[in-house]
Order: sequence, then structure tokens, then C-alpha cells
Amino acid sequence: MTEIVGKEAPPAAADGGTGRGTDAGTDGGADGKRTYNDWAQNDTLEDYSLRYAPKSFRRWTPYVVATTALGGIAYLADFAIGGSIAISNGFSSAMVAILTAAVVIFLTGIPISYYSAKYSIDMDLLTRGAGFGYLGSTLTSVIYASFTFIFFALEGSIMAQALELGLHIPLAVGYLICSLIILPLVVYGMTALSKMQVWTQPVWLVLMVAPFVSIAIQEPGKFSEFTHFAGNSPTGSSISMLGVGAGAGVALSLIAQIGEQVDYLRFMPDKTPENGKKWWAAVLSAGPGWVVLGAAKQIGGAFLAFYIAGSVGLAKANEPIQQYVSGFKTFAAPVALGLATFFVILSQIKINSTNAYSGSLSWSNFFSRLTHRHPGRVVYIFLNVGIALALMEGGVFGFLNTVLGFYSNVAIAWIGAVVADLVINKPLRLSPSYIEFKRAHLHNFNPVGFGSMLIASAVSIAAYFNAFGAYGKAYSPFIALFLAMVLSPLFAVLTKGKYYIARVDDLEEPLLGADGLPSAATLTCTVCATDFERPDVANCPFHSGAICSLCCSLEKDCHDSCKSGPVALAMPTVRSAD
Repeated sequence: MTEIVGKEAPPAAADGGTGRGTDAGTDGGADGKRTYNDWAQNDTLEDYSLRYAPKSFRRWTPYVVATTALGGIAYLADFAIGGSIAISNGFSSAMVAILTAAVVIFLTGIPISYYSAKYSIDMDLLTRGAGFGYLGSTLTSVIYASFTFIFFALEGSIMAQALELGLHIPLAVGYLICSLIILPLVVYGMTALSKMQVWTQPVWLVLMVAPFVSIAIQEPGKFSEFTHFAGNSPTGSSISMLGVGAGAGVALSLIAQIGEQVDYLRFMPDKTPENGKKWWAAVLSAGPGWVVLGAAKQIGGAFLAFYIAGSVGLAKANEPIQQYVSGFKTFAAPVALGLATFFVILSQIKINSTNAYSGSLSWSNFFSRLTHRHPGRVVYIFLNVGIALALMEGGVFGFLNTVLGFYSNVAIAWIGAVVADLVINKPLRLSPSYIEFKRAHLHNFNPVGFGSMLIASAVSIAAYFNAFGAYGKAYSPFIALFLAMVLSPLFAVLTKGKYYIARVDDLEEPLLGADGLPSAATLTCTVCATDFERPDVANCPFHSGAICSLCCSLEKDCHDSCKSGPVALAMPTVRSAD
């Protein structure tokens, strides 16, 4: 595995005040510059949570980045989701629903992964520049944070079930253990997660597939019997269009998983002619490629639910711990319970470290814009895990289909609006060709993405609550996707793209280096007196000099005075070497 090699600075977040009156959480230094608290100043802890990931930090190979990103999809909620879909809708409807959702998620994930890896930015920064505006993406930060703590709660519930069955620990206590055990790993961000994910991945893969191999050898007829599984479906195992829509809606709740994938892909090295093939392989496999394994796990969960339904009943057949205890009994009966408990715990640690990590990034973005304060990413780990713990104690696992079915309407409206900007608006030159994420250059709200998402999610939620009948309810996520992708280019035409860029980039230092890639040249921020790479810096008339993107976000006294100048849609691209 490639270790990170880089300098201790620049700090990835700031916390303090300036002589100009900006209050970011602490008093200014003796020279009036913004100061940093220890958590926000430590790159290893902070992981550039609110800004562009600089070249000096992106020292991992494409393989390590991709492996770390894929390690985060070791979650077992896919097994629970697949089991629930099959139990509710029968075999045929479940298979079509799972595969349909997988195709949608894969296709929408390609442009998001590419642009994130290309511009070295996370999902929030990408959303800002893809038609939402600086404050418009605040709402999507909450949507994304909701995804992370909902799935943290679902995964934690699965782990607690394993602790109860394997170690006889009461569920309420198990929920607490499942929350606390994640904190040490997530605090140290990508540096710790990359090591953990790389070394545990082979063990996890072997244990995941072992029951299926054993059943295929000992009871091959079970796979053909599975095609007749009816579950609780009123139409039996045959296909039902209502069942397909309802099942796909649940599976589509995972569309926001692409945000967690790009939280890692932003650390990809620059794409060059020398690493081009490896770069693309890593981006496609760790970006949209996650859903290939995800769909396979859902189908596996549906099969195991069928396999154990006769022994544990349909009510418990979607619990991964029950599925794997029965699966391991086919070849390791004496240690099946212990092996299943270990597998579930390993899986949940791998995914919930990612959920907590990505949630901390989202909350950091959300609160920094609303409060103009940033105490550091680490603080928001505790917030995200605390919300998830409350959901676990409230029994969220028992409402799996309902929670995910509703959430998918909002998530897919957001993703649809972002994708429409990337694959329709940009090629048609309805929006800038690059991604601008800095507050200094963005309007607060852009109706292209923000308006499209609001309208699409509102209509789809109305459909989910039966405003358009049974089929409207079943296919409400597809309504959200269709409306978002139609409204985005429509609004871009109507507004003539004037809400994308608020002012030109007028720093003399070029964005691109001689190699056509983002410049690694550094400029000193006049507010925090720290050096940052050129893509993360803007000119600030209020402070009469260069300002880093985070200090710009935390400034509350300028009232966006810099945006009163000329607006230009056609600015130089941040990266041209494709």
C-alpha cells in the first residue's frame, strides 16, 4: 500500500477570527490573523473537508484510492434490502427492480465520479458548481448527511443483531457499542481508513461468497427453487409492475452512495498520459462500479432470505446475521454462529467508518456556511454518530422499506439535477465547462439545479403519498429523476446560465501549470497567513489580497461585496489534460 508523503501544512480548515471582525470560533492571533484550533489544523484529522484536495496531499496510487473506496461498500444493508424486496414482491419483481435500479445508479454515477476525480472535490463542492449555487447546495448537504446517518443506523442495527445473537448483548447496549467502536477509525480520516480497508478486503470477500459456494455444491437445486419464491407478494413469484416500481424505489435509495465513493475519489492523483488507463479503471470501478457488487449482494440477500425463510420465518429472513448463520452452517456448523458474528461485525465496521466519515464532511459544509464557524471535521463525527444512535434506539430497521422508499424520492431528485448539468448543460454550453466551487465566484442560489431539485422532489413525494394513484406511488423515484433531468436544461435556457458564475477569477497566477494540470503553485492567504495551492484561492477585495476557500466561507462581514463586478460565463478550465 502507498503511504502518504507530504508536508504537515497547509491546514485543511480554519477556526478563529481576524482583525476585520470575522469570527470563526476562536480569537484571532496576535497579528490579527485567523487562528486554527488543533483539530482543524491537523491535515490527518481534517482531510480537507471543506476544500479542494491539493496535490501535496494526493499521494495515493489509483489502486489504493479505488480499494479504499470499494472497501466502504462492504455493508450488509444490501442483503437486508434485497431480502425485504423479495419478501414483499416475490422473485420476478424483485430481480427486475434490483437490476433496473442498478442500471440507473451506474449511469448516473459515471459523470459524478469523473468530475469529482478530475477536479479533486467532494460531492458538496461538485453540487455547488453543478447548478445549485453556494447556499443552494446547503440543502443537499443535509440530504447527503441524512443518507449517511440513516445507513449508519441500519448497518449498526444489523451489527447489534449479531451481537445479540452471537454474544447475548441486549440490542440497546449493542447499538451503543456499534456507535462507539467506529469513532477511533473515523477520526483519522483517509490515512487510517485506507489501511483498514485494504487489509480487511480479502477476508471480507472470502467470507461473503463462501455460503453461496457451499450451497451451490451441496444443494444446487435451491437456486432453481428460488425462482418460485413468492414471499408475501399478492401476485406470487410472477412479475408485477407495481412490485417492480416499489422494489426499485427502495433500491434507488442507495443512489446517494455515489457521494461516499467520491469522498475517496477526490484523492485520485491527476490524470496523465502515463496513468490514464489505471486512472479510468479506478474511477469507474470505485465510482459507479460499486453498484455492480451492490446489486449482486441484493440478489444474494434475496436468495438467502428464501433459503432460510422456512426455518426462521419471513419476519427474520431479511436479517443478515440470520442469513449468514444458516449459510455458514452448510460447511462450518460447529463455528457458524461465531463466524457469522465476526463477518457481520467486520462488514459493519468497514461501512460505518465510511458513513461516519462522509457524514462529517457533509455537516462540516452545512454548518460552515450557515454559522461561518468551523471547529473541525472531527466535531461533526460525533453529531452524525449521535443522530444514527438515536435512530437505532428508535427501531429504524423495522421500517426499512418505508424509510428508504421515502428517502429515495429526495435523493434521486438531487442526483438527477447534478447529472443533468454535467451531461446535458455542459456539453450544450448552457453552463460553464468546469466546476467552480468557491464562494467568491458563485451566486448564493442557482435556480437551474436548486429549483429543479425542489420541484422534482416535491412532485415525487406527492406521488409517494398517493397523489397520482398506486402506480404514481410505486414509480415516484422515477418521476423525480425524469423531472430533474428535464427541468435542469430548461431552467438553464430560461436563465441563460447567468446564475452559475458571479464574478471572474482575476488572480494573476494561472490556474493551470505548464503541463495543463491544476497549478501546484501556492499563494498565501491574507486572512490565515497560510499557503494554499492555486485552485483553492481567490482574490478578495474586502481583505485586499488572496484568500483561501475556507476563510472565504467563514467570512461574515464582507456581505459578498466582491460579486458586484463583471460576470463571465467563459472562464479557463481548471484542467485540460483529458
